[in-house]
Amino acid sequence: MRIDFDPEQCDRHAFYRLLTATVVPRPIAWVSTVSADGTDNLAPHSFFTISSVAPPVVQFTSVGRKDSLRNVEDTGEFVVNLAPEHLFEQINETAVDFPRGVSEFDAVGIGREPSLRVKAPRVADSPVALECVLHSTLRLGDSTVVFGRVVHAAVAEQVVDDGHPEVTRLRPLSRLGRDEWATLGEVSDLGRIRYADWPGHRTGGPTA
Repeated sequence: MRIDFDPEQCDRHAFYRLLTATVVPRPIAWVSTVSADGTDNLAPHSFFTISSVAPPVVQFTSVGRKDSLRNVEDTGEFVVNLAPEHLFEQINETAVDFPRGVSEFDAVGIGREPSLRVKAPRVADSPVALECVLHSTLRLGDSTVVFGRVVHAAVAEQVVDDGHPEVTRLRPLSRLGRDEWATLGEVSDLGRIRYADWPGHRTGGPTA
C-alpha cells in the first residue's frame, strides 16, 4: 500500500519537504559570490549537479531570490566550493538569513583566498573550488537555475590521488530531508559492464 500526494493539493512547504526527503543524498554547492558593491557572500545550495562536461558546466538552484542569485546576475561570476565534513557547523551557519550587505565570511569567521579567474573569493579550507562564469539562468516557478561554465578548478594537493580528487580525502557533506545531513559513509567500487562482456550477449540470449 502507498500514500498518495498530489502536488496541486499539498501545501507548498509540505511538498518541498517530501521532495527533499526523497531526492537524497544531495551534494552541496557552497557558493561564494561578490556583490556589485564589493561585499563577499557565501551560502550553501543543495540543489546542485553537473550539467555538461564539454564545455564544463555546473548548476545550482536558488529557491527564491537569494543573495547568491542577485550577485551572480550582477557580476556574472561565482565559485562552487566543496562542502567538507570538518566545516559542518560553519556551512550550516552560512545559511542564516543575514541582511544583504553582511558578508558570511566575516560573520561566521571563514577564511577566504583569492580566486584565479573570477572576483569572488574561494573558501580557503575547502579542498576543491570551481571558479565559474555565468552561462545562463532559467526561471522555474519560485526558483532560478543558475548554470555556470567552469573556467578554473583549484584542488588541494593533499586530496589528490593519481591525478584525481580522492573521495575519502575530500570527505564531502550532503543534505537529506528535514534538518538532516550525511557524511560519506561506506564507499563501494563497482565498474560498469560493457555490453560485449554481458552474459546474455556472449550466449546469444538471456541467462537462466
